[in-house]
Formats: sequence, C-alpha cells, structure tokens
Amino acid sequence: MSLKYDFNGKVALITGSSSGIGAATAILFAKSGANVVVTGRNADAVAKVAKQCTDVSPKQLTALEVVADLTNEEDCNRLIETTVQTFGKIDVLVNNAGTGIMALIDDTNYMKQFSLALKTNLNSVVYMTHKCVPHLAKTRGNIINISSIASKRSLYGLSPYCMSKAGVDMFTKCMAAELGPQRIRVNAILPGTVATNFMDVFELPIEMVDKTYETVGQKYPVGRVGQSQDIANTVAYLASDTVAGFITGSIVVTDGGHLAANVSYE
Repeated sequence: MSLKYDFNGKVALITGSSSGIGAATAILFAKSGANVVVTGRNADAVAKVAKQCTDVSPKQLTALEVVADLTNEEDCNRLIETTVQTFGKIDVLVNNAGTGIMALIDDTNYMKQFSLALKTNLNSVVYMTHKCVPHLAKTRGNIINISSIASKRSLYGLSPYCMSKAGVDMFTKCMAAELGPQRIRVNAILPGTVATNFMDVFELPIEMVDKTYETVGQKYPVGRVGQSQDIANTVAYLASDTVAGFITGSIVVTDGGHLAANVSYE
C-alpha cells in the first residue's frame, strides 16, 4: 500500500524543480492536490515538468512556470511575487536548487568556485527563506531544505560543496528555533548518492557514471543508490502537518545507509 498525502488547497514552491529531486518533488505535490510552482533556469525543462505536474493533478491544476536563476536576488523576488500573485499565498517552500562544485584549494580559480557554491547552495536558501517568511507566517507553513551527506563528511576536491551544505544544516536549525513562535516548521534532508544529473558537473562518460552508481549502490545497506522519488517522499512527509507536525529543526538523513556504513567512493 502506498502512502498518500493530501495537499489540497496548499501552494508548494520548489526551487530547482526542472529536473532531478526537485522535479520528482513537484510532481508528487501536484499528484497530492497542491498548486505547484516549477522553477529553473531552462525554460524547456521547466515547461516539461510543469506539464507533468498538471497531468497528474487530480483536478488538473495548472502548474506555475517561472524561469529563474536563484543566484540572482531579482529573480528570487520575481519568483516569490509571481507565486503570491498567482495563488495568493505560499504554504511550503522547498529549497532544492543547488550545484556540485569541484575544486582543490590550490586551484587558481578556487575562490571563484567557492563563491559560486555559496551563492547557489547556501545564499539562495537564506534569501528565499528571508523573503518567504512573511507569507509562510500567514499560512503557518513550513520549509524543507535539501542538504547533503556531504555536510557530515569531507569529500576530496569538494570542499566548497561540503561547506555550503554544512551551512544549510546549521541555518535549518537556527531557523527552526527562530521561526517556531510564528509556527513555521523548518527541516532539512540529507540525501546520499541519488541517480540524477548531479554527476554532470564532473563531465564523465555516461558509462562511467552508471558504473559509479552501480558500484556505490552495491556498498549501500539497501543495495542501491537513491532515486529522486526517494527524496521526494521524504519531502512530502516533512511537509505534511498531519503526520509531521511535531517535527522541526531535524536533519533527516535519507541516504540508504551511506553514513552508517561509512561508504567510500573509492
């Protein structure tokens, strides 16, 4: 029996929802009755996911498409304003937009890469939260931040990424405490290896990527790497006031046992 959520009447804004975890999350919210905002930098990808959301919506609700770059504050403002103008409110903010940044400390472009990692993975989370709080306070809504197990362990050549995600974890806990009096819940999810387009940043042949997923998956206690739907399911759980109304400030590890088993990528 599959678990079904009821988000009828709710408005869910999912950043970075034109692919991967964000897309799966948007589609699940739409399937559960929510009005969904699909956003990303590629208009065609945004449109494709928005159509999928509308197709699975029980009432055929039209998903809102907003092309935006979350490292740009003007785009963030436009995203939020368009959402409120269209739906009148925001109930759930999923801060999912992010990127993998690989750089060694002695690389000549390290500081540039470090800055990009912070802007994309941390600053966008902080800014979207900052601007959405007035709207979430009205709905007693909640925020789910997509972090990573990289916030809990070092990964060679990925220090900018690891640091940005560690910042997301601490921001989540701080906001849970600070926004509690306004009845806004704030939680974070730490995915392990998930088969998405995240590996594109390494510019590896598809055969090598598939082999990496296979090798890592064999090391996981559950016997496979994650799928976007695995993380989307956790987002929906945390977003539901009915089943998770007493959960806030939690860092929810959803990694197939990666951390528990001390899985190595070597």
